[in-house]
Amino acid sequence: MAFVKAQKSRSYYKRFQVKFKRRREGKTDYRARVRLINQDKNKYNTPKYRYVVRFTNKDITAQVISATIAGDIVLASAYAHELPNYGLKVGLTNYAAAYCTGLLLARRVLKKLEMDEEYQGNVEATGEDFSVEPAETRRPFRALLDVGLIRTTTGNRVFGALKGALDGGLDIPHSEKRFAGFNKDGKSLDADVHRKYIYGGHVATYMNTLQEDEPEKYQSHFSEYIKAGVEPDTLEELYKKVHAAIRADPMPKKSDKPQPKEHKRYNLKKLTYDERKQKLIERLNALNAAAGANDDDSDEDDE
Repeated sequence: MAFVKAQKSRSYYKRFQVKFKRRREGKTDYRARVRLINQDKNKYNTPKYRYVVRFTNKDITAQVISATIAGDIVLASAYAHELPNYGLKVGLTNYAAAYCTGLLLARRVLKKLEMDEEYQGNVEATGEDFSVEPAETRRPFRALLDVGLIRTTTGNRVFGALKGALDGGLDIPHSEKRFAGFNKDGKSLDADVHRKYIYGGHVATYMNTLQEDEPEKYQSHFSEYIKAGVEPDTLEELYKKVHAAIRADPMPKKSDKPQPKEHKRYNLKKLTYDERKQKLIERLNALNAAAGANDDDSDEDDE
């Protein structure tokens, strides 16, 4: 048999260090996280807030989070599945919905901190870049954008959520280069294109195209829109009403769903010491009774 050199020696395995669990699962970029949560020493225990945006197939999550040694603390959160409360029942994961979710979180945070009157933000979304100006009393609420593992391409939905938070009155360091409508060659943001995305214009264009070219595909693709009575021409007006409703009352609504009388259990109830003791006594008594009955039967057979 030929000599095979060991590629990884005993010394290698002795020194091997297992990576963090969320790195092994591919969920957290720790290089980015360390840079986002590191706080200056001269700021002592001042929280450093992150504006965290995550997307799933059916929902958008936006949170304002600060990191502590004990774990991350969520100051406030907003979800796309809350938007039906404000009048938006369909299209909960597109660019326009991301804008609404960001706007909802921004207004919620400022309301919670009693800063909503001072910092109204950009009341009417025009698509132009907007940064909040400091007021005379309190400085604007500052947070850093945390995009996670997504690719930060121009026009990504995460920047729709960023734009919503900016217009809502949060102070988030940013550049206009990644907003929908930014022209790489001209190095300028086309506000009209960006406004179109904020008000769902790109969805309306696609709806019109499908209606004309492929009516059957339109019926299947936009069945929920049709059921809700949403037409391409009414989309912009719908989003304007949603923005106004969010500004009017951003606080979370309590569910009207009644609490279940009995919660389902999928495991056995944990017994106390006295209950376990009683159960054991009953089992022993049953065994003794069964053994006594067997002895009586055997005596009768012998007779």
